[in-house]
Order: sequence, then C-alpha cells, then structure tokens
Amino acid sequence: MMIIMSEIIFAILIVVVILFQAALAAGVPWGEYAMGGKFPGQYPRFMRIICLFQIAVLFLIGFIVLSKSGLLMSAWSAFADTAIWFIIAYLVLGTIMNLMTPSVWERRIWTPVTLLLLITSLVIALS
Repeated sequence: MMIIMSEIIFAILIVVVILFQAALAAGVPWGEYAMGGKFPGQYPRFMRIICLFQIAVLFLIGFIVLSKSGLLMSAWSAFADTAIWFIIAYLVLGTIMNLMTPSVWERRIWTPVTLLLLITSLVIALS
C-alpha cells in the first residue's frame, strides 16, 4: 500500500513540476517562483531554453523512478536500481536549495514538493 501511494504521489508531483517548467518555457510570467526569484515575470529567452532541458531531465527522473517501482519499462530495472540513488541525491540537494532560496514563494511551494518527491522516491528505492 505504501509503495502504491508513493508511486501515485511521485507521478503526480513530477507531472506538476514538468508542467510548471513547460509554463515557464512558454513564457508564463512565474519567474519569481523559480531560480530564487532572480527572473521575476517572464523568463528571458536563454532561461526558457534551459527550462526545456530541465523538462527532459525531469522526464528521465520520472521514468527511472517509475521503472524502479515496476510501473514502466521493467527492462530498465537493473539500471533503475542504481540510478535511483543518484536521483535521491539530486532531490536531497534540491530540497536544501529550495529551503535556502531567497524567494519566499519558491520556498513555500517547491520545498514541500521536492521533499515529497524525495520521500516517495526513497520509499520506492527501498522497496
């Protein structure tokens, strides 16, 4: 039950983060909610391109974690067994960075999201 809940929560949250990055890439003026609020309003062109790269990384993260859980590509299982620990380290750093950001809104919104992604991926990794 705990693993199924972790899979569902992780999948929903990773999609939310991907959609947020897609919105930033599309020019939605939510810059104060990301990157420490360094680019309030609409992101400049180079940051919008970086969002596209972040979307690709987030898809890979989602794919690896959900492959580890058995929801996707069981053929990736051996790779996912190792790769998930790099993702957990990435999420630990992401949680710390979101705790330290000067952007109040980023801290309030993304710290809990990143922490939940970390906890759910850890539950999946240990299953």
